[in-house]
Parts: sequence; structure tokens; C-alpha cells
Amino acid sequence: MKGIVLAGGTGSRLFPLTKITNKHLLPIYDRPMIYYPIQALVDADIRDILVVTGGRNSGDFLRLLANGKHFGLEHINYTYQEGEGGIADALALARHFADGQKICVVLGDNIIERNIRDAAERFRRQPEGAHILLKEVTDAERFGVAEVAGDRIVGIEEKPTVPKSNYAVTGFYMYDATVFEKIQTLVPSNRGELEITDVNNAYIREGTMTFSFLEGWWTDAGTFDSLLRAANLVAQSMGGKQPHEEGAPSHTGEAVRV
Repeated sequence: MKGIVLAGGTGSRLFPLTKITNKHLLPIYDRPMIYYPIQALVDADIRDILVVTGGRNSGDFLRLLANGKHFGLEHINYTYQEGEGGIADALALARHFADGQKICVVLGDNIIERNIRDAAERFRRQPEGAHILLKEVTDAERFGVAEVAGDRIVGIEEKPTVPKSNYAVTGFYMYDATVFEKIQTLVPSNRGELEITDVNNAYIREGTMTFSFLEGWWTDAGTFDSLLRAANLVAQSMGGKQPHEEGAPSHTGEAVRV
């Protein structure tokens, strides 16, 4: 399975922090935001990784990440998204990279306490379809919200005014090769973007969507409040010790539960 980190967009909700840099290069405690989704893929035993960038600072990713030696990788692939066409539009750029294999997609501003290794292994054994990770939250209206009936998802609604559940769809998506055909059938939403929720609902309609619940805390870092929250959660996960202090837990492995 190959890994894809989506790190494009303009980061308008974080302006003026993003006036001169890409959102995913901003710091989360002691390291750049982009480090966390890449590490999540590496921790799931995914070594072939593509980073989708955009905007005027795409070259900074290459200077920062190089070939991924910091993560124990031999190579990182890069591609460029023009404009803001949405998550599904960015994912469509990875078709050649995927080359018919299963993929694990991570939004570049999503940060987790633990890892997705078990979910990735489950999807490797799944013959076809998709797998997403859900998390129960108190502000479900901010996210895509899954309506769950027993062991299946009935549907997903994007940022509903009145959510049908508290189960947010996190920014971790696993797809088979048919995802790119599904993206080709999409029409832009009212926001003028190709929505990843529409991709997920396509899998739900054909009965090939599975899910699991994400353990530990999860947050995005796309607003001022969530950026601060992410930094605080990571700091707390290190047990209150300073970055790189001897004996401090590394957040390249299992994090300490808050």
C-alpha cells in the first residue's frame, strides 16, 4: 500500500500566518506540521509516499523533507496542485503514483496520538473498497459526519447543521484503485470543490466501505484554536519534558496518553 499526504491549499483560515508560508510548514510544538502525517504513514509500515503540495512555497517542502532520511525513508515523491480544487481534486493527481495499488491518504493537518497500523493491516486484507477512521467528537458539525447502523456506515454528510451522530470522519482514508474512477464522476460542490465526502458516499452506495474507530486523541490544525490545541496535545503527550530531552518519549512511536 502506498501513502499520500495532501498538503496543498492556501491556509486562508490561518492568515496572516500563511501569508509567507504553507500551512503545513507551520510548527506544531517542536516540529513542522507536515512531519506528523508522514510519521503516521511510516508507523503503519508504509514507505512509498507522495506529498501533494501547492501555493507559492512548494519548494520549501523539498528543502525541509528532502528524500525522507529523517523518517528512515530512501525517497519521497512530490506533485503540485494548482489552485484549490478540494481534497478529491488533489487526490486525483496521485493516480500515476498509485499505479493500481491500494492507497492510504492523510490530510496534512491531521495529528493523532497513537497510530493507524491496525486499520492499515485490516485494509491490506480487505479485497476491495475503502476504509475510513471515525472519531467521536463534541463538535461534529465541523466535519464530515458518519451515520452508523451496526457494523456499517449508512451515509456521510458534510458539515451538517444538525449532525445525525457524533462520529466525525477523520482525515485518514484508505482506497482501492477504483477511487480515481469515482473522482472522475464528481461534480463540484457549492464551494466549487470536488468533495472527498462524495467519494466516500460512492463506496458506501456500492457496499464496499468499512470503518474503524481511531484510538487516542485526534485533531486537525487548520484554525488558530486547533493549531494551539494540537501543539498542547503533543506537548502533553511528551509527559511535560522538553523536546529531545533525554528520556522524553518520542512522538515517532507510541505517544503517551493524555
